[in-house]
Amino acid sequence: MKQHHHRSHLARLLGASAIALVAALAPLGAAIAQDAKPPASAPAQTDPRHVWDLTPIFKDDAAWDAGRKQALADLPSLEALKGTMGKDAATLRAAMDRMSEVGHAVEKVLVYAYLQYSTDTRNDAYQERWSLAQALSAQAQSATAWLSPEIQAVGAEKIGAFIKADAGLSKHEFRLNDILRLKAHTLTQETEAALAAYGPVLGAASNTYSALANADIDWPEITLPDGTTRKVNQAGYQSLRQHADRAVRKAVFDTFWTKFGQYATTMGNTLGAAVQAGTIDAKLRGYPTAVAASLANNDIPEAVYRTLVAEANKGLPTLHRYFKLRQKMLKLPDLYYYDIYPSVVELDKKFTLDESRTTTLAAVKPLGKDYVAMLADLTAQRSMHVYPSEGKDSGAYHWGTYGVHPYVFLNHQDDYNSMSTYAHEWGHGMHSALAQKTQPYELANYSLFMAEIASTTNEMLLTDYLVSKAKTKQEKLFYLGQSLENLRGTFFRQTMFAEFELATHDAVERGEALSGAKMKDIYCGLLKKYHGDAEGVMKIDEKYCAEWAFIPHFYRPFYVFQYATSISAGTYFAEQISKGGAKARDNYLNVLKAGGSEYPYPLLKKAGLDMATSAPYQALVRRMDATMDQMEKLLAE
Repeated sequence: MKQHHHRSHLARLLGASAIALVAALAPLGAAIAQDAKPPASAPAQTDPRHVWDLTPIFKDDAAWDAGRKQALADLPSLEALKGTMGKDAATLRAAMDRMSEVGHAVEKVLVYAYLQYSTDTRNDAYQERWSLAQALSAQAQSATAWLSPEIQAVGAEKIGAFIKADAGLSKHEFRLNDILRLKAHTLTQETEAALAAYGPVLGAASNTYSALANADIDWPEITLPDGTTRKVNQAGYQSLRQHADRAVRKAVFDTFWTKFGQYATTMGNTLGAAVQAGTIDAKLRGYPTAVAASLANNDIPEAVYRTLVAEANKGLPTLHRYFKLRQKMLKLPDLYYYDIYPSVVELDKKFTLDESRTTTLAAVKPLGKDYVAMLADLTAQRSMHVYPSEGKDSGAYHWGTYGVHPYVFLNHQDDYNSMSTYAHEWGHGMHSALAQKTQPYELANYSLFMAEIASTTNEMLLTDYLVSKAKTKQEKLFYLGQSLENLRGTFFRQTMFAEFELATHDAVERGEALSGAKMKDIYCGLLKKYHGDAEGVMKIDEKYCAEWAFIPHFYRPFYVFQYATSISAGTYFAEQISKGGAKARDNYLNVLKAGGSEYPYPLLKKAGLDMATSAPYQALVRRMDATMDQMEKLLAE
């Protein structure tokens, strides 16, 4: 499964300072979807079409440095605005315009530096630029920390009158109202400052997990059938769990999860502390639950989260049907947790970059001529960094800055996953391009809740197209099998994680204590339920229940559910679009064009999709069943 991260949260890449900058200044625009697959060796990137051109952002490194210094020099002008927001409409408009202007300048500095750095993380000059860009974002955050409390102090009545009096405030209206909406949950300036100061302490649990999981654990080795030895660390586990030899997979799972299980007490303390911190923060801010507090930023009803979990549970017979089909195709006498990852069908077929492009363009034809023409134009420019190379970061992402075409970072290896990733990333790219074309800078950026909808819709359209054009039974089965596994990993697995988060936070809110043993019990129950242990579908070995301690996303609570809601919405839209009719297509495209001009829930509702109802989740389960119907029919031939 692809691991998706939206550029707005920037957790892995930018750190807290830039996250706050996004909130304090202006939208950072665009999404990042990262595929955990490491880059393989590849030919040097000599063709300029395969290396992006950053000159549309800054003409050269000297221009970047001049832009950084100018943005730094402009920060005092933002601090000087403090105390003026309630004066009159013209003053408020000028202040908000100035923040957008400086925010956009900082965004350009960040984007250029990171795009450069990710292509060669060993390059000292790139490292320095990236470090300077992050420092700038921290200073920008500091220069605007006063904004929300001051707007809230001025009050809704006065701000509302200013907006009515000055048409120039219309592009800032959503942002201003959003700040006012959260007034009831914003504490005094002194308290907010104190909590901010405690930020590094509150984040210590995540840092401890990271140090333990990635650096301190002494990972064991196993001997493979060919006599070679492999260390079963995180990278080794993720690679070897797909091994064709079942005995190897079992040895990998036994080794990895036994080792992780030895740290259950420590991991219980770190994750328990993170859950406690979120629960306390929610109480301090007057939210009924930690999940409600987490969803408040995007004004998403708690019913969306809880409906997702309920509907995934209703869909478990379909998931169990998939596991039984997997067992049949792998010709296994029974099924264990270590049988989930090997591919059920192999396909010895290459997909070059040109094929990825032409196939994606053909697959998205149902989205209309304008969409296809815009995508063709964007992908014909030097907008991508395509192939793996020494020092290049792994994975894939999309990022950009307002007024410049999107940039897509790939590690294309001429295989099916590379083509699927290409279609996925350009879903993000088109979402940003359409939003920028339609919205002003202040309203172009979309939330994480929306980020994966366009990318997953593209993937669905790609699968449908490939299946329709497949020349052999084997090829058709391969595409259908890949699609099924993506639906399982992104919908059911992420919802299982979401249900675990709900259970741990609910327990703390009931006054219960959390420990490693308790979390293992909760997770074990979910693993067995989702994988049909009681129904005899798949046997879950108790030692594999240590997996709860392995998931880094648990330190960013109520985050992963958005993978599941996005793929559900993407499936729903793909289904509607495939039924034909310009109305369904335009409904979908209008969602993309809206950018961040409206909260996600009402925006999707306007397009005919209520995420608090069963409709999107049932669409996904329907797609899984229909896919399996096709596969079983092919296997019977």
